[in-house]
Amino acid sequence: MPSATPAVSIGIDFGTSNTVIALAKPDGTVDSLRFSHGGTEYGVYASALCFWQERPGSAMPARVEGGPWAIARMLEDGHALRYIQSFKTFAASESFQQTTIFREKMQFEDLLATFLRTLLRHAGADLDVAGLPIAIGRPVRFAGSNPNENLAMARYEAGLGKVGIASPRYVYEPVGAAFAFAQNLARDATVLVADFGGGTSDFSVMRFSRQGGVLKAEPLGHAGLGVAGDTFDSRIVEHVVAPRFGKGGTYRSFGKVLPLPVHYYTTLARWNELALMKGGKDLKELRELARMALDPGPLEDFITLVEHDLGFALSRAVSAAKVALSGGERVDFRFAQDGIDVRATITRADFEAWIADDLARIAATVDQVLERAGLGPDGIERVFLTGGTSFVPAVQRLFASRFGAEKLASADQFESIAKGLALIGQTEHPERWAVAA
Repeated sequence: MPSATPAVSIGIDFGTSNTVIALAKPDGTVDSLRFSHGGTEYGVYASALCFWQERPGSAMPARVEGGPWAIARMLEDGHALRYIQSFKTFAASESFQQTTIFREKMQFEDLLATFLRTLLRHAGADLDVAGLPIAIGRPVRFAGSNPNENLAMARYEAGLGKVGIASPRYVYEPVGAAFAFAQNLARDATVLVADFGGGTSDFSVMRFSRQGGVLKAEPLGHAGLGVAGDTFDSRIVEHVVAPRFGKGGTYRSFGKVLPLPVHYYTTLARWNELALMKGGKDLKELRELARMALDPGPLEDFITLVEHDLGFALSRAVSAAKVALSGGERVDFRFAQDGIDVRATITRADFEAWIADDLARIAATVDQVLERAGLGPDGIERVFLTGGTSFVPAVQRLFASRFGAEKLASADQFESIAKGLALIGQTEHPERWAVAA
């Protein structure tokens, strides 16, 4: 078990893909918790849940695991279980009311509380979340086409309250990253922080200065959008994977040949929603469409993907292809499991064409945060990029062309936000950094 003491404040970065907890110590140092599983030490805790029944079909409550333990359980037995990942993207969605897990109806706040209980259990019994100041990261703009921020924050409050976190401070995620970055600034500077997560990309402009040896900060502007790493992955799914699972195909109904509905393939590109298909009406509809399809094979593979909980394995293959394209000009994509075999060669040029509109939206949001800060590109002295998507060459070029490559800096792509959040709890007036719930 990792040790969680001594600490004076805690930072929790609840992310779409991964969650990190950092502890600030009395001497000003800060460390993130490590989790040991299967002989591997993790600095991040996968934002995933796996539910299963010891006796399938019984009335007994389902058992549950989170993080790497959830992934391991899902990989060991992918059939008689429910695996959920990236559920943070439901936080601000009015259309998501609840899901049913083995007869138990669960709302977002129930999923969040369940996830946090698994995380705190694996963190060790000495992590006293009820007795220390806690800062929780939140995106500038929540994921979704029409996110309801008030709903998201109410759900956060309810979920955190269920695990004994009654009065957390909410801090914009890029502000947490900025605070961590500013610890090593050699001089006063105006910094643009670009935080690329799984579900959202968030931007903050901060003015940092030191007065009497104490770090002072003034937030100048914030902006965000629901385009990030998962969106880039979805472009690979849209152009490479979805056609292999029937997108563009047809079926026969009442003597007419009709195109297959496209909304199933939108779900295929959203790992969080794909996980929920197993317990919903969409799977029944897919089976009926496969019966009527002119070419049923691809739809039968789609059904296998859902029934066997292969979304996680597919997401890893897609993400690996994206990462490979950051270091090379082409990648041979391959996903082969349970009789499904998808192969394709993807070039970086293809990928950059697929994400061109997404990059344009990111660029427009950068313009927005500069406008809110009352600055032009020349007014930014340093640019701090964090998150895995910040290493995509097209993203790097966007910021280098706008601000100059010499201004760009990167650091740990996973832990900087949580560490900054924990350090904020040590400041003289931590409430100045908080956003109203």
